[in-house]
Amino acid sequence: MDIQSASSVVLQALTQATSQDTAVLKPAEEQLRQWETQPGFYSVLLSIFNNHLLDVNVRWLAVLYFKNGIDRYWRRVAPHALSEEEKSSLRAGLITNFNEPVNQIATQIAVLIAKVARLDCPRQWPELIPILLESVKVQDSLQQHRALLTFYHVTKTLASKRLATDRRLFQDLASSIYSFACSLWNHHTDTFLQQICTGDQQAALSSLERTLLSLKVLRKLTVHGFIEPHNNMEVMVKPKAFLQSFHLLFAGRQFGPGSLCREKLEKTIILFTKVLLDFLEYHPWPFIPLIQRSLEFAVSYVFTEVGEGVVFERFIVQCMNLIKMIVKNEAYKPAKNIEDSKPENLEAHKIKTAFFTHQTLTEIGRRLVSKYFLLTEEELTMWEEDPESFAVEETGGDSWKYSLRPCTEVLFLDIFHNYSQTLTPVLLEMVQNLQGPSNVEDPVQMLMKDAVYNAVGLAAYELFDNVDFDQWFKNQLLGELQISHNRYKLIRRRVIWLIGQWISVKFKPELRPLLYEVILSLMQDPDLVVRIETATTLKLDILSSETEQFLPYLESIFSLLFQLLQQVNECDTKMQVLHVISCVIERVSIQIRPYAGCLVQYLPILWKQSEEHNMLRCAILTTLIHLIQGLGAESKNLYPFLLPVIQLSTDVSQPPHVYLLEDGLELWLVTLENSPAITPELLRIFQNMSALLELSSENVRTCFQIINAYIYLSATDFLQNYAEALCRSFCELLRDITTEGQVQVLKVVEIAIKVSPVLGSHMFQPLLPAVLRGIVEGERYPVVMSTYLGVTGRILLQNSGFFTSLLTQMAVEYNQEADQLLGSMIEMWVDRMDNITQPERRKLSALALMSLLPSDNSVIQDKFCGIINISVEALHDVMTEDPETASFKDCMLMSHFEEPKLTDDEEPPTEQDKRRKLLALEDPVHSVSLQQFVYEKLKAQQVLMGDQGFQALMETVDTEIVRQLQEFIHGM
Repeated sequence: MDIQSASSVVLQALTQATSQDTAVLKPAEEQLRQWETQPGFYSVLLSIFNNHLLDVNVRWLAVLYFKNGIDRYWRRVAPHALSEEEKSSLRAGLITNFNEPVNQIATQIAVLIAKVARLDCPRQWPELIPILLESVKVQDSLQQHRALLTFYHVTKTLASKRLATDRRLFQDLASSIYSFACSLWNHHTDTFLQQICTGDQQAALSSLERTLLSLKVLRKLTVHGFIEPHNNMEVMVKPKAFLQSFHLLFAGRQFGPGSLCREKLEKTIILFTKVLLDFLEYHPWPFIPLIQRSLEFAVSYVFTEVGEGVVFERFIVQCMNLIKMIVKNEAYKPAKNIEDSKPENLEAHKIKTAFFTHQTLTEIGRRLVSKYFLLTEEELTMWEEDPESFAVEETGGDSWKYSLRPCTEVLFLDIFHNYSQTLTPVLLEMVQNLQGPSNVEDPVQMLMKDAVYNAVGLAAYELFDNVDFDQWFKNQLLGELQISHNRYKLIRRRVIWLIGQWISVKFKPELRPLLYEVILSLMQDPDLVVRIETATTLKLDILSSETEQFLPYLESIFSLLFQLLQQVNECDTKMQVLHVISCVIERVSIQIRPYAGCLVQYLPILWKQSEEHNMLRCAILTTLIHLIQGLGAESKNLYPFLLPVIQLSTDVSQPPHVYLLEDGLELWLVTLENSPAITPELLRIFQNMSALLELSSENVRTCFQIINAYIYLSATDFLQNYAEALCRSFCELLRDITTEGQVQVLKVVEIAIKVSPVLGSHMFQPLLPAVLRGIVEGERYPVVMSTYLGVTGRILLQNSGFFTSLLTQMAVEYNQEADQLLGSMIEMWVDRMDNITQPERRKLSALALMSLLPSDNSVIQDKFCGIINISVEALHDVMTEDPETASFKDCMLMSHFEEPKLTDDEEPPTEQDKRRKLLALEDPVHSVSLQQFVYEKLKAQQVLMGDQGFQALMETVDTEIVRQLQEFIHGM
């Protein structure tokens, strides 16, 4: 691409690509996409975004195209890679001047240079760092800032590389430029502090921007640039300097709230804390000399008057995280056996012990609860104006790293856990001071009780030996739940939450009915937040209680839960309530049937309403899973709604499948397991399966379970409709699948042949030669061999004609006689019998091989000894002696189907369980006595050969095996 002639053409295309008119935009984007691989294209882009006279949007787009091109075409091995000559020219052009006037474009150029540096620095681009170091010294304000911005992004990118050689290169770079980076930071910080004194806000803001960028560079160098930072005095001095600088920076917060300078200053303060937190995380032992100062600094700002009117929320969070990480750090604790502790462990522990005195801990504990646990004005307003958001506010995951409330609660838990002996009396005293009902006219007292109860709930496990919760529940908390005043909703909500925290810790079963009465009452509370909190406590109770106690309240509570589900509007709240409903259904199982009608009618409406909310749809799928398990065969009444839901959730051509697939497959399986009979619609959904098997994802095991469920449900309909396509999918899978995967595929084939011997064998015929081949050639994986023998045993026993034709087909392939091949198979079968561990399969092997008798075939007679050996082994596996009659009986025989008697905790059998039991009654393994079968086959062989010939045949068997055989069949 000739740059001069191409520049105007590319410029025109970029201009059109910024258009709002899609008729102009789309052709331009297509043209630019085609040019991406043309030599010279990126040189043209460079000349365009470096031309400050052009339209900002066009230049912005040029930078983006260049940046995307680095990812695709900069590496030497990439298809259509840029030539080394062009890359060299581009690298030079990128750092000729740092004078970009537009901030956003300057940032993109800095990121772009960093991307190139990641691939080329320092080997192909040794001049980059020296040029950046020179450029950040220039007097021109704009150039200095842009160079510093680029310096930061390059440092950040190089620090993120994780290969050992890259890390060594970054460490070399860090040691060579660390002093310069420190002096840069010192210079800009001093300049900023001087300008604060003169009150020049604009100049201060400019200096502060440079202070922030140089600190960002220093952070990456300090944390990632040194393997042993404690061996470098300059590195160890820096965090101490940061701690000393805090009060100076806070002095700079004289600028009014909302001013740019104040906002930037707060970012700088937070960045200081990030350096300390990162240094602590990556270098806990070098951090030991900083523990004392860090704790003093953090505790003084957050838990004493020093911070009053100075600190801000994000800074408090960072300080609390610093305290938490020091308290919790395993490197700062002695080993259980003190002699095993390293000196560093003991040193850190000594510093912590000296700092966390009784007085300090007491003050921290009191302030955490009485100041930071109090609900804020904003939270109380949110309660009134947006109760659902208040009730389901996210406090899980990593929210403690960024949000004040979860942060304070996590810090409280960690400190309480580590110093419970000191803090337990403090908290119990706070509880004692709040005994009895609170005055609704005293909001401070109400908020304090809420905070203290919050602390007691969080520390439930730590307080186990110190709080008689059952007595407290009966004597105090129960009374508080009955105060119906509107303002007392604060305490009602907190108390029911508190009970939820203690339920699994310490709560007598006999108090459960009293609790259910309370839940019934609070589920009808006028306040929505109280109702949602009560539902959450119910879930915690259901997970840890006996079903029997809950059943008398099931109808009323389930009805109220359903009402709550309809009353709430937000997706997150509906998900939360659905989760509670799911837990209830899962716990009570079939007992839900009389009360599920309302939910059954409402779920289709909710499904339709949640079209844009996939996570809510996941919650609906989970609820349906438990509902189907509870309804059992009655679930067929849901099919008009249920089957389209499964169809959509498991269709990989539909975008929602990304979210719904896992739960959708589980629902599909549960639906099949509980289906009383196949329907055309249920059969039709299986059309989704081929694409699912192609994914070969972690869901493939569930897919196999679904296939098995269809076979058990209606083998003939299913196999006639889908076995051919399924067989093709299995052939594809077996080419590239793990050993475990092969076993799963073959188990499906085995079940198909077991349920429908003729149709199953015929439909999966293309897979079977590989099975026989595996036996003849001695498959080396025992579990695979066992499955091969299981499949072959089924065919031989239940479809012998098909086995003979398959053997004939294989004989042609091996260029052998069929009898000769059969002999090799029997020999390998006998040799590998130990690979088979399941008693059912061992008995199947004996039945299958004995079914070859009676025979005058010389090969079978030649292998007679091995067949008898296997039969006797299997007899040992399955025969048990009846002590009364001193005779043997086959323990695998099943004579009739009995409904099992279930305990309360046992799940009732599904329709599929019943189908499998009925199938077992027809299965030779469970319907044929091995003892009788062996006897009859030997008798028939004797008749065929005559006594003398049979006697000669028996003499080929080991005398001890013959003795054992006679013991089993004696008296028959």
